[in-house]
Amino acid sequence: MQLSLVTEAPELDKKFFLDLFAMAIYEPRLDKMKLETIKGHQIPCELKISCPHKFLRNHPEGTIFKLDARLVRRDGRKPYFIAINRKNILPAIEYFDYNLKVQNGFDYIPPTKR
Repeated sequence: MQLSLVTEAPELDKKFFLDLFAMAIYEPRLDKMKLETIKGHQIPCELKISCPHKFLRNHPEGTIFKLDARLVRRDGRKPYFIAINRKNILPAIEYFDYNLKVQNGFDYIPPTKR
């Protein structure tokens, strides 16, 4: 899958990213699910994505979602994304088999601890 508005990953010179894949990660400090970009795409991994929590709470940790996002860069902070079209955040069809295994608990390997 090609990210439509990205030229090169490390630069982060574009503001809008289409077809972004992110994994649901449980944040014990906040007691909420969060989205985080995943490896293997044309964007830096492990960037947080701000989105409504009501879309994430019905899915287990490790579910992969596909969404569009806007990059936010603030002085002195790590860059992060804000989901665009926030009412349309759904599990990624491209990862259907993987997400089905996660939901059923088969062959699930949790993400590495940070």
